[in-house]
Amino acid sequence: MRRYIIEDERHVLPFNQPASLLTVGVKPLKLLHEELCFDYFKQALSLGQSLHSREEVRNVEGECIVYRDSLWFDTEFLDYFMERARKTGKACRAALSGSDPAFRTYVLPLSTNFEKRIVNGEEIYLADLWYFPRGYSDEIAPIIVPSESEEMGFYSVPDFMTMEQGNLTHYGPSRALISIESWVHVYFAAIIFSLYGRASRYVKFASSHNFFQLRLLWRAIMEQNQLLSTSAVVTVGKGTSIHPTAVITGPASIGENCNIGPGVFIDNCTIGDNVTIDDNCALMMSSVGDRCFLPFNGALYHTAVMENTIIAQNTCLQMCVIGRNSFVGAGNTFTDFTLLEQKKLRAANINGDLETINQIVLGGAVGHNCRIGSGLVFYPGRMVESDVVLIASPQRRVIMRSIPYEESDHHTAATSAPHQRHYPRQGEQTHEEDAWDTW
Repeated sequence: MRRYIIEDERHVLPFNQPASLLTVGVKPLKLLHEELCFDYFKQALSLGQSLHSREEVRNVEGECIVYRDSLWFDTEFLDYFMERARKTGKACRAALSGSDPAFRTYVLPLSTNFEKRIVNGEEIYLADLWYFPRGYSDEIAPIIVPSESEEMGFYSVPDFMTMEQGNLTHYGPSRALISIESWVHVYFAAIIFSLYGRASRYVKFASSHNFFQLRLLWRAIMEQNQLLSTSAVVTVGKGTSIHPTAVITGPASIGENCNIGPGVFIDNCTIGDNVTIDDNCALMMSSVGDRCFLPFNGALYHTAVMENTIIAQNTCLQMCVIGRNSFVGAGNTFTDFTLLEQKKLRAANINGDLETINQIVLGGAVGHNCRIGSGLVFYPGRMVESDVVLIASPQRRVIMRSIPYEESDHHTAATSAPHQRHYPRQGEQTHEEDAWDTW
């Protein structure tokens, strides 16, 4: 069986990298695809020629799977699609229903890679994921994959903050797919689809399997721990040290050779390898990539942090995405709610244009190789482009608009060691050229 990949070379803001190279959860998207395909098909698929557009799908041969490398999808989604596609014996393409609440809320906004169709009076959206049993065919049947999402509240707040909805909720899907075209999609994939989805599947499994509930209770008794803190729902890699006063509730996953300090609280998180989380840090429904460092009193809430990044003490990140090799200094605050207007927020699409998204709370994004000084406050939805240095000053204390590379403080700071640019924009070299639109 062959595997063909449509390469999406467009850069995702503010990282200035294609989606396939971005870390979603604790691994780059390209590596996630490799592991997912190997685990599902139980063999290494032979790799066909690289494709650059949907039109080139016509060139595929033999039994094969074809997908765009900017798509994030989980094992449950692939399993549902492949099982039904193989049963038909025909060429099939994955599709999502326009009435699916998880798709409508998270996948459709800011996306350009879906083809809209009306089938039997139902609005569906075709994804760039195909199965061909005998090479390309013009007759391709859509396979609608339901998310079977479950509405899950993450906190209850007064009506004035939720436009009289009463609570803030997310949809935890049993199966998920999303096209990574914005930092917001990275957030949805790493946090909502990965962590909420994992929790939703866990709750459904536990409620329908009495033996698992008994095993969980037995583990809690044997380990003298709470039900959601037992080894049945919290996995810990070898070589990891956890202080006795740390509190970890699952479902959660912690990688190898990590150090979890005293007073740390971790709830429904995914932590990579060689991560250090020091005294009294609080992480809730967040993901932290390999080799990250959180000194004391750091706080992550619904936040995705890529590898080799430092989040300094007393910094609060809410519903944010932080790129790799970056430093976020002490006492920074990323706000997630507009005080003057209770309306859905806007974020930048892959072209840099602002669009409304289905969220009334949302943090911000910091690119790769950034250095953020202490004591800054960021408005919701703002971005800091890769390779930017920000130094707090009386003139720039509150970040009210996105910061492009041209406005990095290292251009004017007197230093003998200039900050190097490692992530230029698409089509640019490492020197400054075209201006980046800001708002």
